[in-house]
Amino acid sequence: MGRRQLIRPTDAELEILHVLWERGAGTVRDVHEALNQTRDKQVGPTTILKLMQIMAAKGLLTRDEGRRPQIFIPTQSEEETQRHLMGDLLDRAFRGSAHKLVLQALTARKASKTELQAIRDLIDKYGGERS
Repeated sequence: MGRRQLIRPTDAELEILHVLWERGAGTVRDVHEALNQTRDKQVGPTTILKLMQIMAAKGLLTRDEGRRPQIFIPTQSEEETQRHLMGDLLDRAFRGSAHKLVLQALTARKASKTELQAIRDLIDKYGGERS
């Protein structure tokens, strides 16, 4: 059995997913209001509706059409989506090398002491040894 096909959300779709992951589910109005609170450039509700309809057609969202207004629900959790995207990035950009991916991640942006400790804890958990 092969891997389930990865649907790569666009940046705009990820913004919508972040709102829905935080809420669990939501209407177009919920998403519109949440996005316009955090964005410099305002987006109209019809644009959000169209994006969410496309996302439903792609399988990123499901919708409860029996209710008005319609409720949209992400088909995958945030963690599952991140794992799929990370696996895809790992395969495509790093030829499967977790070592290279982690090195680039750590050199791209400065990690806080808390983040570095969490990384050390994960290494310990998954069999790495501390020196």
